[in-house]
Amino acid sequence: MAEPSESRVAVYIDFDNIVISRYDEVYGRGKFMSDKARSIGASRSDDTVAPSDPAARAVVDVGAILDYATSFGSVVISRAFADWSAPANSRYARQLVDRAVDLTQLFPTAAYQKNGADIRLSVDVVEDMFRLPEITHVVIVAGDSDFIPLAQRCKRLGRYVVGIGVAGATSKQLAAACNEFKFYGELPGVVPASAKPPELPPEPEPEPRKSTPSRRASKPQDAPEPEPVDPKLSASQLLVRAMRLGHDKSDEEWLSIGPVKNQMMRIDPSFNEKSLGFKSFSDFLKSRGSLVEIAKGTPAGRVKLRDTTPAET
Repeated sequence: MAEPSESRVAVYIDFDNIVISRYDEVYGRGKFMSDKARSIGASRSDDTVAPSDPAARAVVDVGAILDYATSFGSVVISRAFADWSAPANSRYARQLVDRAVDLTQLFPTAAYQKNGADIRLSVDVVEDMFRLPEITHVVIVAGDSDFIPLAQRCKRLGRYVVGIGVAGATSKQLAAACNEFKFYGELPGVVPASAKPPELPPEPEPEPRKSTPSRRASKPQDAPEPEPVDPKLSASQLLVRAMRLGHDKSDEEWLSIGPVKNQMMRIDPSFNEKSLGFKSFSDFLKSRGSLVEIAKGTPAGRVKLRDTTPAET
């Protein structure tokens, strides 16, 4: 349960805007439409992208956006607005659902409905602000100047407004209307667009269909079981993400251990060092000496991220 004094954050993502803007940032203005990228990935499932797919270099790091939002407090509302039937958006559905983001479906009434997300998102934000006065921070992930009045209204209602947008596709006036603004490419953990995308395994070849005497006798194949996640590896990755956010938000070289653990639990509430075999969080940190350095002497209880932090540790 969140402490009464803890900040409460509401996150609203114009997902169409972010996907389009990121693609255009990588390949050039207007390329998303000219390349018909909205339908790219129709043969792939959910969040997997083939290395040969042009969208591989323009992938949106959903985790980096949501992690950054948690650095302001406990996220109590998170919604993403898009046409989720479009392959360019649907490939992210699993990642968003896994992070407890509500997917708001926008049914296009035309080939390209520009203001659909803008209007629906704005209506939801204003309604939530009046209905939930305990919300302290509003994170708007978009870049359209249409959201300027929304940011200004939230500030007048006493909320701290944080904007996130893609460089080159974000209105300067929108950034000025927020209390704080961050470009997507500057978020901790985001891989530069020029970097080589991670190699993904090729699509498995479909097995030849066996003839059966009757359709009733045929048995559907079970979906493949997902590979088990190593909890120790996940904990290491979680620690690095939390530390990067802490260093990004603070000018201090060393971070206090308590806020680091709080940040880890805001990103992943299931984290518990005792389930990993450690008596205390300090013992957990000591076991990750290749990732973090613990301060010696006084004041105690401080830690910093090492320069080299391999993700596979």
